[in-house]
Amino acid sequence: MIPAMPASATSHRHRAAPRKGRFSVVALRFGRLAVAGAVTALILLAGVWASWGTAQQVMLTKGREQGTIEVSRCGARTCSGPYTPLSAGSTARARVVIEKSVAVRKGQTYTVVVKPGGTEVVRSGPAGVLYAWVPMGGALLLASVVVAGGLGRSRAGWVLAGSGVALMTAAFLAI
Repeated sequence: MIPAMPASATSHRHRAAPRKGRFSVVALRFGRLAVAGAVTALILLAGVWASWGTAQQVMLTKGREQGTIEVSRCGARTCSGPYTPLSAGSTARARVVIEKSVAVRKGQTYTVVVKPGGTEVVRSGPAGVLYAWVPMGGALLLASVVVAGGLGRSRAGWVLAGSGVALMTAAFLAI
């Protein structure tokens, strides 16, 4: 305060906002938090949904056919090769199909689990589990931006981002 100014000149700055103004600020803040929380939950749920289709095949292997595939041919989207059973009750197949990715190369042999009712297989073991959860890692990264920016929780955002990066890095290293 400048000494020549009366004390009442600065007091209007520290006056409480009218009740109507405070309510709208609180309502806007609540709305922003609710929307950001809902978007975060939707992103994480979509990550689990995208991962679970493959992850359940790899993680819940009891009663499923397990074996190996020797990749002999690769097309634009899939690779194929003969299947050799490793589990009891599994039958050999002349040709099974696995999704083509950076993790599958022609001439290599991989441990796999046969999806029920078909000739499609997915990688098993630690590499298969980590690879199945890669979409969840991407969802964690995306959700971290919403949590840090929309919810204003930067530490939680960093934790989510670190978890996503760790998951995707572990999958990359395991493959």
